[in-house]
This record gives sequence, C-alpha cells and structure tokens, in this order.
Amino acid sequence: MSPWSSPSSRPLVTSTLTGLALLAGLTAGGAAAAPASAATPSDRSAPRHDTLFPTQGNAGYQVRHYDVALDYDPVLNHLDATTTVRATARRTLASFHLDLEGLGVSAVTVDGEPATFTRRGTELVVTPASPVDGRFRAVVAYAGTPQEHTDTDGSTEGWVRTADGAIALGEPVGAMTWLPSNNTPGDKATYAFHVRAPSTVQVVANGDLVDRVVDGTDTTWEWRATDPMATYLATVAIGKFDVEEDTTTSITGRTIPIWSFTDPTTPVTPETRAGLKDVLRFEEKRFGAYPFTSTGMVVDNARVGYALETQTRPFYPGGVDTGTLVHEMAHQWFGDSLTLVDWHDIWLAEGFATYAEWLWDAKHGGPTPAEHFADLYARPESDGLWHPSPRGFTDSADLFGTPVYARGAMTLQALRERVGSRDFFAIVKAWAKAHRHGSVHTQQLVRLSERISGRELSGLFRRWLDVEGKPAGY
Repeated sequence: MSPWSSPSSRPLVTSTLTGLALLAGLTAGGAAAAPASAATPSDRSAPRHDTLFPTQGNAGYQVRHYDVALDYDPVLNHLDATTTVRATARRTLASFHLDLEGLGVSAVTVDGEPATFTRRGTELVVTPASPVDGRFRAVVAYAGTPQEHTDTDGSTEGWVRTADGAIALGEPVGAMTWLPSNNTPGDKATYAFHVRAPSTVQVVANGDLVDRVVDGTDTTWEWRATDPMATYLATVAIGKFDVEEDTTTSITGRTIPIWSFTDPTTPVTPETRAGLKDVLRFEEKRFGAYPFTSTGMVVDNARVGYALETQTRPFYPGGVDTGTLVHEMAHQWFGDSLTLVDWHDIWLAEGFATYAEWLWDAKHGGPTPAEHFADLYARPESDGLWHPSPRGFTDSADLFGTPVYARGAMTLQALRERVGSRDFFAIVKAWAKAHRHGSVHTQQLVRLSERISGRELSGLFRRWLDVEGKPAGY
C-alpha cells in the first residue's frame, strides 16, 4: 500500500520518499513455508492469533476456498449475501468463529446442517450440530448496510461508499465488514465472486473475469481468484467504470490478461494504463516471473487517502502516478504472493515495495538506492524514522509508519552493501520463487540470505529491524 495525499491518513509514498507514513506489517514466528516453487495448502498458511490484532482470525482451522455471492443495490447501499467457506479443521472443533463486523446474519449451516450462532463483538461464533474434524463447509447468509471501518490511525477501510457505488478495501482488517472470514494474513485461500448489481454499473474483483450474465435490469459478474489470497487483499468494486481489456507477455512467454477499470471522472489516460506493462517488465527482470494469472488496475474516487495492493488489480484513488504504480505492482510479489504471517513483519511487504521505487528511480535518471539510503541515514537520532523499529511497534496506529517503509527499504540496501549486488539480487529472486503463493516471516529471509551469501547476517537484520534508534553502522 502507499498513502495518497492526505497527511492525516496514510501519506503517499513517492519515488523521493516525500511524506512517508504507510502500510501493513507482520512479526516473525510462524510456520516456515516450504522452499518449493509453489506452496501447498498445508504450508502456505499458519493461522494463529495475530500479535497486533489478537481478536482477528481463528487458529483452529484453515480456509481453502471462499465462494462469495453478493447482491448489491448501490442506491440504497444494501447488500444481500451468502458466503460459503470451505475449510480444514486442525483439530476437532465443537465451535469456531468467523470475523464479521455489522450486517445481520439470518442463517448458518455447517456441512448442510443448521448450526447455532451468536455474535461477540466482531466475531460470529458458530456451533455446528456435530463437531467438525478435517474438511468442513460453512454457509453464512447475511444482509444489511455494510459499513466503513475506521483504523486507529484515523484512516478508512472496509466497505467504502463512492458517488456511484462502493469499493471494498481490506487492509488491515476491513474485509470483515462484508466478508465472514478467517481475517488474518497468515490464512490464504482461493476465491470465487458472484456479484449481482444493476446493469448501469460495472463490477470488478480479484483474479479473472469468468462470466457476465444479464437478467432483466441486473447483471451478475463472476470473478475467480485461483491463486491463494489473504483476506486483506480481496476487493470488490461496483460503480461506473471505463473498462479496458488488454494483454501483456511475461518473461516466461506466458500471455497475461489485463483488466483495468477506471472511473471516467479520473485523469487516467491510455498512456497511464500502458505504463503498467513497462512497470511489469521492469519488475519481472528484477524479481522473477509475475506470480498471478492476470493483472490490471482499479481507479476509483474513493476518498481514503491511499493506494492499495489488492491482489492482481491494485486500487488507486483518483489517479495513478508512476511511483505509486511501481510500489503497488511490486507488492504483487512481496505482500501478495509472499504474504505476512503476522502484521509485525509488514516490512517484508512495504520495505520491498519501497525499494522497488528506488530501483526504478535509479534506472530512470533519479537517485540510486545508495543515495536514497544516504539521504535518510543523515536524519538525526530524534527523527521519527528511527522510532519505533520496523518490527517493534506495539500500537496498530504505527502499522503504516515511516520506519516500516523507509527503514524497511534501508534494511535491504544495508544487505546489498554487505553481500554485494550479485548476491543481493540472487537473494531477491530466490526469495520470491521459493515462497511463491506462501506465507513468510523475517527469519526465513535471514536464513536464505545467509545461505546464498555465505555470510552471517542475523546481526544486520536485528540492528535494522528490531532495535529502536538509529543503527550505528551497517
């Protein structure tokens, strides 16, 4: 994610690092992802009580697939919905909970049998007729007026109204305003979206557009995300859009479909949309093959003050500048394909995406990563860059703070200085490939970096990520 313009919310990250104050995080500790090119369902997620949002998520099960059916009236902002959750219990569960804020639940079934349910804050506690063990299927019917959610830093997420509809933005916890789910970043699943809305508007979601079915004055749009995705990366946008379909070619020779949906009132030109191809080629050369089945963008006039790396189709509020495009597309590798287990390791997403901007700057006549680093390192010890450390924050209001983005990127430059550019880029590509579609934590990156470079690096990572204050050296 990158903040857009409002200094009171998540400030826009640009290639010059003006107004840093940003995105999402995670802590070390989670089950290691398998060092294979594609993760399996058992190794890509390790749900647990999140250290920053302990009421979110349920460690007792892992979701395999969400099938989401939404019927939305954009005039009334009313939602009638049914979500089917296919999951695997890690142990026998007499009850379990899904995260859901607001909206009224009318019925829940588990494996076809009616289940009892209660609401406890933002938890929907489900007690099936018989305990679940292994694979099970829960179906939740719900309706009402979905709400926006205000974060502790004052920013807005959740089901966000626009002039002609709405967009769902989920980082860090907003998915629960419209999707009953295991709402923690370590639990990734595939998705199907069936969204019915008036034919006067368009509907976009993650993944691939599978079908559009017209029924009277309404149209049902079907989107499928067949690669695993964390709940905070899921999105649905409903409104009046200019729709562009295109393709691009990956470095592997694969054809990648592009679906872009842009609000016609925004200043987004065909040249801006074409820039996505240039950015994709640039990042594939440095990070490896693009990890998903499709790409594109959603540009909408949602007044939230930040862009967001919604999987396969990043969201931009009101326009797209090059630095933000580079940042959000880099997240498709780092944050989306490789997703945090716990929010305290958010630097693994934001530090890499910020460093991608530095690489782009250097390639296009701007400052080099070393120069970006030097400018930041010149800041005094009292500067907010050094407090708290990128993994040491305890207040969720610091989740999108400057240390996560800027000091996270500085950690990568310090690593590059230590191991040399050749080993550094070998580490970056190996990191993206080894944990593709998986869940990651910092210690895995430390081990990989040590293995490729042959150097002891735990002290470097600890100084830059865990110790508050300005590191004495690198």
